[in-house]
Amino acid sequence: MREPTIARNYAETLVSLAERAGDLDGWGATLTEIADSIEGDSRIANFLASPKVSAKGKVEIITKAFQDRLPRLFVRFLGAVIVNRRQQLIPQIASEYALLVDELQGRVHARVTVASEPTDAMRVSVEKQLGTITGKRVVTHFVVKPEILGGVIARVGDTVMDGSLVRRLENLRGHMLGRAN
Repeated sequence: MREPTIARNYAETLVSLAERAGDLDGWGATLTEIADSIEGDSRIANFLASPKVSAKGKVEIITKAFQDRLPRLFVRFLGAVIVNRRQQLIPQIASEYALLVDELQGRVHARVTVASEPTDAMRVSVEKQLGTITGKRVVTHFVVKPEILGGVIARVGDTVMDGSLVRRLENLRGHMLGRAN
């Protein structure tokens, strides 16, 4: 089985456990925090990857570290990942988990490029318009790029909606040159 499929299977299991616990977002935030720690701290990554520490030993340490801080089922899930020697997949599992929760909650993410820092009213307006277009709740991630001059470029999945001033000027230029010939 390929790693993305394996990560997806683990994520589906965790989503099921989190739904039963009634805390999809909380468990997702915790998993993301753990994944970020693994990716950001080589000591943690090396500990989890080390063949010198048995899987059982790793599970014991993880259990002691998290038993008072995390739900018991979440800690057992981490233990199962480690026992099955899939701990290197935790960051991928976190990504898959987030995608599954987004699907369940009818949520999509949009990368929105603007020329200057957006106002709160603009943020709300863009989310509302994109929500109308996609038929889903939209979580926007704004990026400021002054070189677009004005307008908005929105990317939702593979779809790009370019309403930038640069694009409009390019279109106008093309029409003018096309008519001049």
